[in-house]
Amino acid sequence: MLDFLKQQGIDDSLIARIQQFRKDCPVAEGDALRIPSPRFRYYGREIWQLAITAILSGENILLVGPKATGKNVLAENLSAVFGRPEWDVSFYLNTDATSLIGTDTFRNGEVSFRKGPIYACAEAGGFGVLDEINMAKNESLAVLHATLDFRRIIDVPGYSRIRLAPSTRFIATMNYGYAGTRELNEALASRFMVINMPVISGENLEKLLLEQHPALKAEYASQLTALFEEIRKKCESSEISTKALDLRGLLAAVTLVENGLSMHDALNIAIINKSFDDFERTLVEDIVSARIDGKLMKEDIFSAAQA
Repeated sequence: MLDFLKQQGIDDSLIARIQQFRKDCPVAEGDALRIPSPRFRYYGREIWQLAITAILSGENILLVGPKATGKNVLAENLSAVFGRPEWDVSFYLNTDATSLIGTDTFRNGEVSFRKGPIYACAEAGGFGVLDEINMAKNESLAVLHATLDFRRIIDVPGYSRIRLAPSTRFIATMNYGYAGTRELNEALASRFMVINMPVISGENLEKLLLEQHPALKAEYASQLTALFEEIRKKCESSEISTKALDLRGLLAAVTLVENGLSMHDALNIAIINKSFDDFERTLVEDIVSARIDGKLMKEDIFSAAQA
C-alpha cells in the first residue's frame, strides 16, 4: 500500500510519518487478522493527503459524499496503509450504547462484561469504521462524545473507565438522501474532520477497472467508464434514481463476463435490474444498450492471452 501511495504522488514526508506510526504502534498478534487487505484501492491524491494528515494529527475523520464516491473503500484503505486492525460498525435506527460499548452477559455461571466494537477497538488501538453514522438516533450516539473528543475515554457504567490507545482513530461515513438518514448533530460533527468525497473521475475509474482486470482491453475500460458517467449524469438531472449508479455493480459486471456471461446478462443483473420500477429500468436499459454491445463475450473484451 505504501508503494501505491507513492504512485499516487503522496508526499514522501507523509509516507515517512506513516512508517514511523506503524513502528511506534505495533499490533497485538491476536488482532493482526483484523488488518484489512483491500480488494479495491482509492484513487485521488488530494483526498489521500487530507485523510492521512488528519489521522497523523490525532483526529477522527468523517467522509461525506453521494453514492459511489468510495467512502468505505477509502476507510478500508486507510486501515491497511496504517497497518491497524479494523472494527466495522454499521449504524441503524435502533443502535444504542450497549451495541457500541458492550453489555452484561451470563457466562460460566456468572455475569461478565461482553465488549462491544467501540470498546474493543479503543483497547486495541484500532481504526473503527462507523458506517452511515447518520442512520442512528442522535441520542444514542451521545455515548461517543467523550470517546471522540480530547478526553479519549470510555466510561462503562458499573465497570471501569478506559482510555483509548494512542493509535485509536474513528472513520465515519455518511450519505445524505438515503431513507432513514438524519442530520448529524453539531456536537458529534464537531468531533470529526469532515472530508467531502468527490465523484470518481473518468481517468481514475479507468485505472480502477484496469487494476481489477489487467487483461481488460483499454477500449472497453473506456466504454464502461463512459457508461457509468452517462448514468451519473442522468441521476444528477433527476431523470432516473441513483439505484443504477452502482460502482460495485459495474466492477462486478466485468467479473461476470470474465467468468462466462455475456455483457448483456452481466449488466442486466449488476446494473439494470437494480431499478425496480419498470419505466426506470427501461430507461437504464436504453442508456446501457446505447453505449455497450450486449453481445460482447469474454474473448471480445479481454486480451487474447487471458480470454
